[in-house]
Amino acid sequence: MRANILEHKGDFIGYESITVNTAIGFTVTTLVTSDVPKQHAVTAFCRLETAQIRYRLDGTDPTTTEGILLEVGETLIVIGHMNLMRFRAIKTGTTNGVLKVQYGY
Repeated sequence: MRANILEHKGDFIGYESITVNTAIGFTVTTLVTSDVPKQHAVTAFCRLETAQIRYRLDGTDPTTTEGILLEVGETLIVIGHMNLMRFRAIKTGTTNGVLKVQYGY
């Protein structure tokens, strides 16, 4: 049995499931709460469910051969609001990747 242990000192503010096909980033509206005062996400906890993808954190679109490779079942933690805004991912093959993402601040 595998346990997922997560320590996060802030609150979780959003969740989304991203289908990674062509180059795509996190949904900007999901990175901000609707509360007043609004909170901006500073962390994304991601797990790739299907099909290998590549990603970049510099705002440049990755390609099927350029970018950091993420394999099915691997997790990725992105920290920093600007890094969340610059995140971009693309599928590497013919099958779309599905990335499950939980945001926190």
